[in-house]
Amino acid sequence: MATIRITQTDLARRANVSVATLRVLQRGTGQRRTTDATLAAVSRALGWPDRYLLQILLQPPTAAVSPEPDPLVPPAAGDPPASASLADILSLLRRIEDHVAAIAGHLATSPQAAHTP
Repeated sequence: MATIRITQTDLARRANVSVATLRVLQRGTGQRRTTDATLAAVSRALGWPDRYLLQILLQPPTAAVSPEPDPLVPPAAGDPPASASLADILSLLRRIEDHVAAIAGHLATSPQAAHTP
């Protein structure tokens, strides 16, 4: 959430879930397992593939001391490239293409575009 600068309230609204549900997901303190549909909705709202959070939930715990970089977030300038799977790279490329298409659509419908030769 911090990476894309979104609040719990905004994410809850985008995912059509309650803020309380998001808090349970973030803390991992729920008494019962969250439904796959809820995980998919939150994943989509964050711009990730539907099954992303479900895959994280189902992964066995690792003994890694430091967290792995998020393969769906491009590294900052100067950061070494992170190893990512082909699926992660394709997902990131789809997100970039979606953003470029949205920008192009916005520019095409902007009043200033009509005045450009």
